[in-house]
Amino acid sequence: MTSPHDVAGPAGTGDPTQKELIQSVAFGDQQALASLYDATSRTVYGLLVRILSDTGAAEEVLLDVYTQAWRQAASFDEGRGTPMAWLATIARSRAIDRLRRGRAERAHTEPLAAVERTAASMDDVEGNVRERETRAVVLAALAKLSPEQREVIELAYYGGYSHSEIAAAKGLPLGTVKTRTRLGMSRLRELLKTAREGIL
Repeated sequence: MTSPHDVAGPAGTGDPTQKELIQSVAFGDQQALASLYDATSRTVYGLLVRILSDTGAAEEVLLDVYTQAWRQAASFDEGRGTPMAWLATIARSRAIDRLRRGRAERAHTEPLAAVERTAASMDDVEGNVRERETRAVVLAALAKLSPEQREVIELAYYGGYSHSEIAAAKGLPLGTVKTRTRLGMSRLRELLKTAREGIL
């Protein structure tokens, strides 16, 4: 019996896609998890460093991200976003949890006034709801872009890559990356405008 990890990737290269790797991870394939880590951890780590502003914490949370990916691989839904977007969502969630734990720990040692300011900030429920709603709308809009446009935008947004770095990583001409980004962002703005009008 074979897992999806045993199936050759596109163009008969024998190199499985990220989606196929996640499918193999869902079968309990540890080698597929290692391959997924090798293919995506640099981008995920970059996102964590930007959120946490702490390389040590980012390294710790990075392990948590792939532990969660191992446990939840079966829940990956290609229709809701790319593998990179799925991993980035896990990473953002784990990083935010880490920040919240840090705030809670500091609250025990800060002066009362500082604790009150922190509590007031964390109690902004309405703001948190708006943030979740906005994120859901953006993810839905991203899912409607072409795979090529979505990939470069996710690498730029989640991974923080420049156009030149994306071109080098994907083996594409710089002009192609810029064109895909420009067209993708234009389409994304249209989709978000339509979504806002629908909400209002």
